[in-house]
Amino acid sequence: MSQAVETTSHTQVPPSKGQAGVDPWSIPLEKIDVSDSELFETDTLWGYFERLREEAPVHYCAESDFGPYWSVTKFDDIVHVEKNPEIFSSAHSIVIGDPDPEFPLEPGFIAMDGPKHIAHRKTCQPTVAPRNLARLEPLIRERVVAILDHLPIGGTFNWVDRVSIELTTAMLATLFDFPQEEKHKLTFWSDMATASPIMAGGVGITEEEREAALRECLERFTVLWKEREGSAQEDRLDFVTALANGAATKDMEPMEYLGTLVLLIVGGNDTTRNSISGGVLALNENPDEYQKLRDDPGLIPNMVSEIIRWQTPLAHMRRTATRDTELGGQSIKKGDKVVMWYVSANRDESVIPRANEFLIDRKNAKQHLSFGWGVHFCVGSRLAEMQLRILWEEILERFRMVEVVGEPVRVRSNFVKGF
Repeated sequence: MSQAVETTSHTQVPPSKGQAGVDPWSIPLEKIDVSDSELFETDTLWGYFERLREEAPVHYCAESDFGPYWSVTKFDDIVHVEKNPEIFSSAHSIVIGDPDPEFPLEPGFIAMDGPKHIAHRKTCQPTVAPRNLARLEPLIRERVVAILDHLPIGGTFNWVDRVSIELTTAMLATLFDFPQEEKHKLTFWSDMATASPIMAGGVGITEEEREAALRECLERFTVLWKEREGSAQEDRLDFVTALANGAATKDMEPMEYLGTLVLLIVGGNDTTRNSISGGVLALNENPDEYQKLRDDPGLIPNMVSEIIRWQTPLAHMRRTATRDTELGGQSIKKGDKVVMWYVSANRDESVIPRANEFLIDRKNAKQHLSFGWGVHFCVGSRLAEMQLRILWEEILERFRMVEVVGEPVRVRSNFVKGF
């Protein structure tokens, strides 16, 4: 039995006059700007990052839509940045763009440093801890089965909408104890949180629309907060209850609450959603690996790690230098933006052999940076892996192949790398 799917979600936008389609080796090194979102939409980023890894692993871009910034493109250099949060701070922003001064959204704990980061992270940790995930696994499997059993056998459908989004939003709603009948609001808020006119090439969204969506998100979750204040943590293990009653978080200001919600919604949505879509596409583009999977379903857990590396659903994270320092032989000044390109590090062949090949039986498949590294390692990594594992276990029980028949439409974003 096979399925014919299209991996599309976002509306196509007009092409811009950027670096996409230009030979990466024909551009002066100092003119390369890998923050150009069209490179990601057109999937033409790889040559640019290969050149930077070879010629300028720590590269300065003086002019971009996001201002000047340093690109860190090799695995070991990124690990060094992650290991030194006192020098490379998350506090200013974790994306290449700067916050909107007219909409003072406070950062979630991923954009905090030191004791405050630890305390806020600790508050949310029980919701995605192994004990709670063990309780959630039967529910995840039940929802996966329901989704797959309602797909049209032999028919063409949109995989992103019918599977990737449906599964991740149902799970997000569970983690927030958010009404399932409203779950698609979570996807909308996630997409709006990561969108901007610059990242979208100046089309498709205004800052006013984005702000209105995020205020709606805050209003809805404030109602849930008030309902759950005073709830015993043993009785509920959802994020809202944890935040409303945690010693470190119960007195947070509304915009800080919103920042934390955005972190948890985007983290729970984009990593899993785009890895689900990217995995189907990767197996279609590598039919020998798909056959290897059919021959040995025991490869699923290892394949899940390879899918997450291969897709790298969040392309970058940013840090800001707290003092003058040196990195990769380059002098970084206090206040400089330092952008860690996970999408490049995950193709660094000096650390990952045959990094440009999708290999579901890869040794050390967990050696990737899609979840970050160190103190900011993704709090929901086990949940993402579990959802992907269960999905592929159930797919192989039902379908010989899920076939991609349409041309994938990628998101125009240098942050969310997906469909």
